[in-house]
Amino acid sequence: MSALAADAGAAQEPVVLAQGLTRRFGNFTAVDALDLSIARGEVVGFIGPNGAGKSTTIRLLCGLLSPSAGTARVAGFDVATEAESVRAHIGYMSQKFSLYADLTCRENLRFFGGIYRVPHASLDERIRFVIGMAGLEDREDALVRTLAGGWRQRLALGCAILHQPPVLFLDEPTSGVEPQARRRFWDLIHELAAQGVTVLVSTHYMDEAEYCNRIALIDAGRLVAIGSPGELRERELGGALYALACTPPGEAVAALRTAPGVLEAAIFGDQIHVLMSRGGDASALPARLAQAHIEASTPVEIAPGLEDVFVQLVTRNARSGSRR
Repeated sequence: MSALAADAGAAQEPVVLAQGLTRRFGNFTAVDALDLSIARGEVVGFIGPNGAGKSTTIRLLCGLLSPSAGTARVAGFDVATEAESVRAHIGYMSQKFSLYADLTCRENLRFFGGIYRVPHASLDERIRFVIGMAGLEDREDALVRTLAGGWRQRLALGCAILHQPPVLFLDEPTSGVEPQARRRFWDLIHELAAQGVTVLVSTHYMDEAEYCNRIALIDAGRLVAIGSPGELRERELGGALYALACTPPGEAVAALRTAPGVLEAAIFGDQIHVLMSRGGDASALPARLAQAHIEASTPVEIAPGLEDVFVQLVTRNARSGSRR
């Protein structure tokens, strides 16, 4: 297994372990020799551009797709040869809301309890636990179609953990959910992790990635970086980051990308973030922009955010020629 995917909790037996995991669709490689190791109780965020291979990887790990090459074990079971056992030991939330809108919360939970073969003697207890965990006590007999998005996602998470799986795969579970409801959803994820549940969650929200123990960045089917949010910020930029205001910003970005010492430039809100090589002279940037009749403020060095890291890694991967 590559050093890129080395697990900080290597002393434990990994709950999720992929080695050279590959999935091809004809001539297209959706997941390309991916190595990943996740420990018990760890929350790993899976981020990457649309079409990067996040959902395909999750479906492989859930035993819903067969690998074209490589291996993966989840909760001790091989995803290729023991897919039924894998699915019995995981909870899975897909991108698309999958509950029944014309049933009540309680009826959905009973239905999924039957699918997951929760013993009848313990089903009522499990339903009470899930309703309490999700904060649905006053809504348990409400039709699902009447619930706001955040409540629906909490219910969907409750259905996914009804059978007490040791592993959870969540595929962009908070897409389209308001920020306050997203935060509550993440509180639930960390409550489950504290109980020993292992969680792999894909997201396109950079603020959500900050909540994870580690982040795995996938691009063009390849794992290009993995580490804690702090480690990625410290390790992956390879230069100093500056912010400046420019008018007009689009032309400024094009001009900055050809300036000496500039590794990358991108628009962030009402500013431009410029990544300079070590020893690069950021103070010379306004004068260079002035030559192109672009007004610019004095560059100020800033601490990088995860979005800065994300932009840099995806750009670097594209320039390396790995994108197909």
